[in-house]
Amino acid sequence: MRIGRPRALRSRLLLAVVAGVGVALVLLVVVFNVILAATLANDADEIARARAEAELATLTVIGDVVVVDADRTLASTDTPTWVFSGGRTLEAPPPDPRIDAAARALDGGPERSVDVDEIHLHARPITSDGVRVGTVVSGISLAPYNRTRAIALIASSLLALIVLSAVAVASAAMLRAALRPVARMTADAAAWSESDLDSRFAAGPPHDEITRLAATLDGLLDRLAAGMRRERRLTAEVSHELRTPLAQITAEVDLAMRRDRAPEDYRQALERIREGADRIERTVETLMATARQESLLPRGAGDAADAAARVVAACEPLGAQHGVRLEMAAPEGPSRAGVEEQVIERILQPIVENACRFATARVRVAVGTDERGVSLEVADDGPGVADEDREAIFEPGTRREPAGG
Repeated sequence: MRIGRPRALRSRLLLAVVAGVGVALVLLVVVFNVILAATLANDADEIARARAEAELATLTVIGDVVVVDADRTLASTDTPTWVFSGGRTLEAPPPDPRIDAAARALDGGPERSVDVDEIHLHARPITSDGVRVGTVVSGISLAPYNRTRAIALIASSLLALIVLSAVAVASAAMLRAALRPVARMTADAAAWSESDLDSRFAAGPPHDEITRLAATLDGLLDRLAAGMRRERRLTAEVSHELRTPLAQITAEVDLAMRRDRAPEDYRQALERIREGADRIERTVETLMATARQESLLPRGAGDAADAAARVVAACEPLGAQHGVRLEMAAPEGPSRAGVEEQVIERILQPIVENACRFATARVRVAVGTDERGVSLEVADDGPGVADEDREAIFEPGTRREPAGG
């Protein structure tokens, strides 16, 4: 079975509007023509009745005899009149077998009306002292009324078609204008790639359904862009955090394998490799803690002073290599922070390592507490960072020259 291509939203809406208006117009045309036909039929009957009354007024009744004035002019064929009395026809229009037969059938019956071809006949009894002595039948041509009904039907149908066409054109234009922003947003969203994180629909302040949709999608794109940036930052930070210990382990292995060494030298090399492996393990644990921090899982807490002390101890070999002395200042009481200690270490260690590389003789790590929370400060006597680079150096993998070269 072949499945047709689904219609677009604009086509479905246009079809629904045109169908609804079309049904309404058809009902309107039908009702209008039915009412018009009933009105014209009633008008024709009223005219035929009035003519029968007028004809009756011109007749003379003597006893049970109806007398017709011989000098009276016969009615035209458009308004035929019959006068019957005692089974005889006293007056009749030019003969027409069907109409004559219908008029004779009305003789002797009650007051009533019938239609024969395009002639409407109305019968009116003739009475004298309460006794029926004859019948007057007056007719009226229905041709003008039928012509009026036909013209009205054609005109109303044409008007309905014109109105329906105008509604279809206007609806198509309005739907196209109303859905143009949606089409533009669809095209823009399809054109944007994963690298285009800053493009937005920018439909302005929400004031209708389309702008509210655009604002909602902009918010969704903001969250998606933030998630992608966090993912890229995490990838860069993982690479940055693991590069140094892996390089140290590789260097120790290459140095140990370069020539035979004493058992004590191998032990020291293995200890340094173990330290590098422990640092990799701490980095992985820190990344997992960071993931918990950024998710909806409950956040942990840690002692900032203990985390800072471990960072200072881990960086002392690097400081000794560069001839730099590390100092630490911490409060006597607890310094509880609202993040896990592994996160504090991951934040603090790259800064302390960078200070050890560029300091002249001293690096000081200070932990402080006040009513606002816990603060961590790293100070060194090196050349410092240029003002224009103070924000950029916190990007993963970013390198800058010290201030003053």
